[in-house]
Formats: sequence, structure tokens, C-alpha cells
Amino acid sequence: MAGTLRVRRSRGAFSGALLVLLGLWGGLAPLIGPLLHFAYTPDRAWVVTSGRIWLEFIPAGVVIVGGLMMTASKLRPWALLGASIAVIGGGWFALGSVVARLWMRTPPAQGTPVGGPIIRTLEELGFFTGLGAVIICFAAIALGRLSVISVRDASLADRAVPPVPTAPVEPVSEPLPVREPLPASERIPLSDDQDPESTAQLRNPTTSTARTPMATLARIASRTKPAKDSSDDSSASDDSSTLSRTGSSS
Repeated sequence: MAGTLRVRRSRGAFSGALLVLLGLWGGLAPLIGPLLHFAYTPDRAWVVTSGRIWLEFIPAGVVIVGGLMMTASKLRPWALLGASIAVIGGGWFALGSVVARLWMRTPPAQGTPVGGPIIRTLEELGFFTGLGAVIICFAAIALGRLSVISVRDASLADRAVPPVPTAPVEPVSEPLPVREPLPASERIPLSDDQDPESTAQLRNPTTSTARTPMATLARIASRTKPAKDSSDDSSASDDSSTLSRTGSSS
């Protein structure tokens, strides 16, 4: 957000220059106007009165200061302040003779316009009412332009902010778990008639996740049991043959 406080000088330069010219006209017109028979009384050039000081010179200076602030400033708040000052100066031109009665018993007289009806109308507009309205119009336009943050201003503000350096993050790789081989005392001996599939499952338990070690052991025991029964039958037959032989010999 700090970058958006800055604004391009061209944003308020044109309006500020116009306000400076209008302020110069408002301050110099009562002094040089009598030379062209375009003035208020007293109809004499380069004559300074209290009415001209309060109602023309002071508001003209306020408008010039506001226009210069808008023209020279690159900070948005400072340019907005200059436009606001120019609005006050324009209002002073337009309503100064009326508002001055609030704090002055005898308000300064602005004089009487000289000339015919058309000239007097133009003098009223060119010295006070019309001049103040034009100043307020240009200052209000400048206020609107300076109050809005455009897409270009936002992009320029992003470019002006330097990137924050960040330390490179090294990837952390965890070592794979290593399965230690079982000791010889815990290994399960396999019979000769064991099928290759169960042997492979015992050697690599990860190939079959559905069969537990207890189920595998039960299966092996069931397959080795007939061999033990046959060996017991053969030993029993040997014993019976031995007994029959001893009986015949006796």
C-alpha cells in the first residue's frame, strides 16, 4: 500500500497549471482591467483597496498555491491537499462577499461593475461568480482523478517494491526403512512338497497383504501333517512285523 501513495506528476499537472492561470487572472484582472474599461469601481489601474485584497487577491493566492502543489507533487495526499485548497479559493471567489458578513460587521465592498448591461454581466462572471465556479470545477476534476487508484498505478507500485530475498529451501528426504533379515533360529523351515507360491510369499511377505503369518503357518502345518502320519503308520507296521517274527521263532 505504501507504493500507491505515489502518483505520476502528469495526473494533476494539467489541472494544476489551469488553476495557476485562473488564480493569476483573478489577482491581476482588478489591477489591469481598468485599462480596458473592464473593471469594478474604483475604475483606476493598479489601485489596491480592502475589497480587492479580501475578495480577489487573497483567494487568488490560495488558488495559485493549490495549483502549484498539484503540479509539483508526486505524492497523492499532497496533491489531494492542493486540490482541496483550490476548491476553497474558488468558493471564496464565488461567495466571499456574502460569507464575509458572518465575521465582519462591515464586509469589504467589491465595488460596482462599470459599463453597459452586457459588460457588467461579463465582469460579474469574470471577476467573481463565474471565475469561482470554473476554479471549483477544475479542482473537483483533479480531486476525482487523484482519489482513484488505477490499474497502472497499482502495477507501478508493485514494480517499485523490491522483492524480499528468501533463503533456498533444500528438500528433506527421509531414508527408506531397511528390513533386517531374521535370525536363523526364527526362520521357518519349508518341506520339499511346499508349493512355490507359498514359499515366495514367506520369502517376500509384501507380495500378499491379505494373508497373515499365522494363516501361512497353519497352511504349512496342514500340508506337512500327512507325511508325519505315514511315517507313524510305517513304524507301527515295522513293530508288528517284529513281534510276529519273535513269536514264530519261539
